[in-house]
Amino acid sequence: MTIELRRDGKVGWLIFDRPDAGNAIDAQMFIDLEAAWAELEADDTVSVIVNTGNGRAFQSGLDVIQLARNPEALKASSRQTKNAALRLTGWHCGVTKPVIAAVNGVCAGGGLHFVADADIVIASTDASFVDPHVSVGQVTAFETIAMLKKSPAESILRLAFVGRGERLTADRARQLGILSEVVEPGELRPRAQELGEAIAQYPLHHLRQLKRQLWAALEVA
Repeated sequence: MTIELRRDGKVGWLIFDRPDAGNAIDAQMFIDLEAAWAELEADDTVSVIVNTGNGRAFQSGLDVIQLARNPEALKASSRQTKNAALRLTGWHCGVTKPVIAAVNGVCAGGGLHFVADADIVIASTDASFVDPHVSVGQVTAFETIAMLKKSPAESILRLAFVGRGERLTADRARQLGILSEVVEPGELRPRAQELGEAIAQYPLHHLRQLKRQLWAALEVA
C-alpha cells in the first residue's frame, strides 16, 4: 500500500506513504487513493479526515519516472486528465466529510490538488508550494484553476508561469489565503488532530450538509 490509514477517535488519517519518492503518485497510489477515500467516507465512526504525508514531503505530484516505465499506467493517467476524470482527492471521490490538509513539507505540481480540494489547510513552517509544470514542458490546468478558489489570481498565475523559479513559503501561503494556520513541524499532526476533534464534536449529518452547501456555493461562484 502507498497510503497509510488510521483512526484516532472520530478523526481519520489518510497519509501518503512513499517517503523515499517524496510521496509522488505512482500507478499503485492512483488505485490506493480512491480506495482509501472510499473507506474513510464509509466509516461512520469517522467524522473528519486529515490528509498529510510521511517523510519530508507532503506530496510531490506525479511520479513521472515510474509512470514512464509503465506505459499502461501513463496512458491511464493521461486519459484521466484529458477526460477530467481524476480520482485523487476527497473532492474528486465525492467525500462528504470535512477534510483537513496538513502540509508537512514540499507540495508540488499535482500535489496542489490536495490543497485546493481540502476544506481546511494548515501547514508546518517548512512547508512550501511550487508548480513545476511549465518547467518540464507541461501545461498546468486543474490544479491552478482549483487553487483560484483559495487565493487571488495574481499569485496563482505567477506560480504557473514562473514554474520552479517561484516557491511559496507557508507564511506567504497563509497571507494569500491558501491556508489558515502555520505551526512548527512537530506540532503539525497534534494540531491537525486537535482541529479535527473540534469539528468532530458536531453531528456527522450536520457536517455533511454544511459541506454540501458550502461547496455548492463555490461551484456556482
